[in-house]
Amino acid sequence: MTGPALEPQADWNGIYIDGEWRDASSGDTIPVENPAKQEVFTEVPAATEADVDAAYEAAEAAQPAWAETPRAERNEIVENLLAELNENFEAIAGLLATEAGTPGYRAMGEFATATGDVEMALELEAPEEEVRPSPSIEDKDNHIVYEPVGVVGVISPWNFPLHLTLRAVAPAIALGNTVVLKPATDTPITGGLLIAKLCEAAGVPDGVVNVVTGRGSEIGDRMAGHPTPRVVSFTGSTAVGKGVAEQAGKNLALPALELGGNAPFIVTDEADLEKAARAGAFGSFFHQGQVCISINRHLVHEDLYDEYVDLLVEHAESLVIGDPSENDDVTFGPVQNETQRDDLVEFIEGSLEAGATLETGGEADGLFVEPTVLSDCTNDMPTACNEHFGPVAPVIPFSDDEEAIELANDTEYGLSASVFCEDAERARDLADRVEAGMVHINDQPINEDHNAPFGGVKQSGLGRYHGEWIVQELTEPKWISVQGEERDYFVFE
Repeated sequence: MTGPALEPQADWNGIYIDGEWRDASSGDTIPVENPAKQEVFTEVPAATEADVDAAYEAAEAAQPAWAETPRAERNEIVENLLAELNENFEAIAGLLATEAGTPGYRAMGEFATATGDVEMALELEAPEEEVRPSPSIEDKDNHIVYEPVGVVGVISPWNFPLHLTLRAVAPAIALGNTVVLKPATDTPITGGLLIAKLCEAAGVPDGVVNVVTGRGSEIGDRMAGHPTPRVVSFTGSTAVGKGVAEQAGKNLALPALELGGNAPFIVTDEADLEKAARAGAFGSFFHQGQVCISINRHLVHEDLYDEYVDLLVEHAESLVIGDPSENDDVTFGPVQNETQRDDLVEFIEGSLEAGATLETGGEADGLFVEPTVLSDCTNDMPTACNEHFGPVAPVIPFSDDEEAIELANDTEYGLSASVFCEDAERARDLADRVEAGMVHINDQPINEDHNAPFGGVKQSGLGRYHGEWIVQELTEPKWISVQGEERDYFVFE
């Protein structure tokens, strides 16, 4: 079996194990839908636990030789992967539009971040060997070296499938690890099989990157709970992430988890209102709100509240809704699946029943959920207390900074947040007090820079992506001591 062409309707019915495209052992397939049309455009294999075992076996067998490959040679292959990405931008954008409902501007953003993931991987270095004299034993030197962890399991999500897969896969292989990847069932191509195809074209050695597509309910536990991987990287909901951590922990594998969020967007009475509203609209409606770090709650000072709501409505109603796979002018596409849509409708209806006011939106047509602004909200309404993960902007008033912080921190999550305030000292004080792994001042929370740690606190995950922070997760320190002159083992005197 040969690899598929890079187009939506290609024959994607093959998993990629040990450098070969093969059928799933079950012989079954999973339909893949275009969410805008709700029509099946291709099928992918429904891998089994036996396929997962075969993928991990291949990764384990390939890892020692890959780790021993000089870093310069590994980098040449990673550079080839970067070149393959760049050469296939248009095809990849088309796949993202078809499979993930991705508008053109959003595809460009994800592509830039994904190529940045690979560029970052080229620069990552394990700490250099360090020699420390023993503080207690004469003429002994302690060498601290860093080695690849070995095999890394990657379970990636559907909302930014290309980027959120490559940010784990590229650093892992650059640092000498091998990978088994299971993409989300909704985006098995752009989150998995596409990457296998690009790795194959880049000359990644057999077994270094392996991709199995399948339903999480059927192979998820085996992916996370297999005894081979030493790190299991998962991006997704907190509920599922806890299960991944439990399965990985049974084998003492490190769970690297980027989980749910409930980002507060604090707009103080000293904010530039128009700038804040533009940022707030972007932070709520970018990619239909399907971003773990999107704005979940707009916390707005009561003096600016009414005007802020009006501006937010204007921005929401200016969005161009449509099918990104057919119209390049679309700025707002569908949500990914029916479960996501149904949850959003339920959250909106529950908030209205609880006393919220519908300012705009609120309706769903197929998988298109209108950009929705709700006023008169409280922190305990369904659209506010849940990670709604959609294009809904509940706006909650506050009277002073103490109340703003109390509202912001009244959640189990702590991934991202933002503060709009012209007074730099006051803004920094608020940012310091927000319980989140990432806080952005005078900006919205959808930010990711490869030289800054990405991750959350509380129920939003464990570990960090990017830079030296991901190096710590993908390498292990090893202590090698060297004794010079013979020691005096006094018990034998």
